[in-house]
Parts: sequence; C-alpha cells; structure tokens
Amino acid sequence: MTDALRKLAKHLVLIFCAVVMLYPVLWMVVSSLRPNDEIFRSPGLVLSDLETANYEAGWNAFEHPFGYFMVNSGIVVLGAIVGNLIACSMAAYAFARLEFTGRRWWFAIMLVTIMLPIHVIIVPQYVLFSEFGWVNTFLPLIVPKFLATDAFFVFLMVQFIRGIPRELDEAARIDGAGHPRIYLRIVLPLMVPALATTAIFTFIWTWNDFFSQLIYLIDPDMHTVPLALRAFVDQQAGTNWGATFAMSVVSLLPVFLVFLFGQRYLLRGIATTGGK
Repeated sequence: MTDALRKLAKHLVLIFCAVVMLYPVLWMVVSSLRPNDEIFRSPGLVLSDLETANYEAGWNAFEHPFGYFMVNSGIVVLGAIVGNLIACSMAAYAFARLEFTGRRWWFAIMLVTIMLPIHVIIVPQYVLFSEFGWVNTFLPLIVPKFLATDAFFVFLMVQFIRGIPRELDEAARIDGAGHPRIYLRIVLPLMVPALATTAIFTFIWTWNDFFSQLIYLIDPDMHTVPLALRAFVDQQAGTNWGATFAMSVVSLLPVFLVFLFGQRYLLRGIATTGGK
C-alpha cells in the first residue's frame, strides 16, 4: 500500500470516528427543532418541519426563565475559577519553589487525593457544610476552591513552574524581592498558559457538574443549569423532549464558546506543561 493510500485510509477512519462522536450532538440539535411527536420517530438528521417554539417553551418552562439558572451557574463557575487560579497557583509555587519540611511527602499526599472519588468524601463534606449552615447556598461549591482542593491543577502548575528558570528568581532576589514579589511579578505572568488551562477546565467541569450541585442546592431558586435540565424530565407527566433538547443546546453554547476561543491557550498550556 502506498503512502497516499495509507494517508487516505487514516483520514477516512478519522472522519468516520468524528461522525460517530458528533452524531449524538447533531441529533440533539436537530431534535430541538422538531415537533415532540416526531423526535423519536427517525434517527436521521434531516428536518421535515422547523419547530422553533421548543426554544420559547423551554426558556419559559419554569417560574424563572432559563437564563436565571444560567446566571446561577455563572456565579458558581466564576467563583470556582477565581478560587482555583488564586489558591492552586499559590500552592503550586510553594511546592515548586519553597523549601519546607516534608515537602515531598505533602506533595505525594496531594497527588493521592486525585485518586479519591467524590463519593468517598461527599458525606463528611456534607456534614461539615451542614454544620456551617451552608447547605442550599453556593458556598460549598465555591469556598473549597479557595483552599486548593483541586490537586490536578496544583500538579499541573507545579510542573509548569519547575520549567521556569530559577535564574529569574535569583536575579529578582538580588534586587531585594521576596517570595511574594517573585510570585506576583515573575512566576505568575509566565504561567498564563497554565492559568488559562486551569480556567478552561474549571469552567467546563463546574458548568457540567450535576452531582455536587444536586446535593447542596435544594431550593429551586438556587438551581443551576444541570439541575434545571433535570427538572424537565417529569416522572408523572409527559416530558417535553423538544424543550429539553432546546435548552440542552442553549446550555452547551457557553462551553462551546469558551473552548473555541480558549483552545489556543489550552493546547499551549498542556503542551508546555508536558514538555517541562
């Protein structure tokens, strides 16, 4: 087989895999524009009738418009991003640049926490936050981010900082800079790719998080986008699948836009971190 045929075969396989992965999303988009009685009749992607009323019905399906739940999700996401950027970068700087007793052991313990599933810690966390009176507020979803609880991002930034030449720190130290100034003026500006990667992943994971938000947010007025989408599925009455798919498409738009405009920083952050 010639090189041209090999390349053609590889591209055909990749195109086929891409179509298979994208088909559910495309079907959801098409189904959001179909009448309810036609959604499950055909698995095809061809529209026989355009039903834009699904978007209006979904947007106004609850006491609050769907945009209200998107604002709630935005508050949680913004708090999580700010918390991770501040706390994880500071913890990473400490592990990468500071010398303290048991640094390697603490770093190893932090890495072990990555392997702990959320179901192991959710009960003690719920008991603790319930004692604080934080249940049914956004605090359990935001405050832990300011304590560098996402070990994956700490590890990501540690690897990035270790690739920054120490000569820059030494030059700043000669000029009289201490660790706070070195962190703020030298390390942090050079960490933009890693910070952007952390922000993008935090946005996607927090926006799509269902389990934690289901546990802590009880009042419908506090519901976020995943909980609002779940509310469309009614076990007793008929589910309006057209409206459900329509709001699912709407909820995907912020994630798509963030990834679209941030993929350059995302790829750069992953590549440079992996190469350090």
